[in-house]
Amino acid sequence: VQLAESGGGVVQPGGSLKLTCTGSGSAFRFMVVGWYRQAPGKQREFVGDIGLGGTTMYGDAMKGRATITRDSDKDMVWLQMSNLRPEDTAVYYCNVEYKGQSYWGQGTQVTVSS
Repeated sequence: VQLAESGGGVVQPGGSLKLTCTGSGSAFRFMVVGWYRQAPGKQREFVGDIGLGGTTMYGDAMKGRATITRDSDKDMVWLQMSNLRPEDTAVYYCNVEYKGQSYWGQGTQVTVSS
């Protein structure tokens, strides 16, 4: 399983950004895909995840400001973020658990700054 995040960048406070996680491997479309973030000097934090049927769960950090969707035919999962704040600045990662192993992408940097 390989994961690749994209779509990060610099955005002003109050702005929006959409991140993409592209997965490889035939089983990706059947996996729960999670989004996490890690700010400098802080622990990695759960943003949310999406299951096979599109069921989502969100962590407290971005609840109400994050929406996760997926297109299983394209092996893609998106994290749409809105009303971004400076404290949302972090490296964002997608993650899957498969056969007892945890897989992570390389991350994409999101910077919220005026």
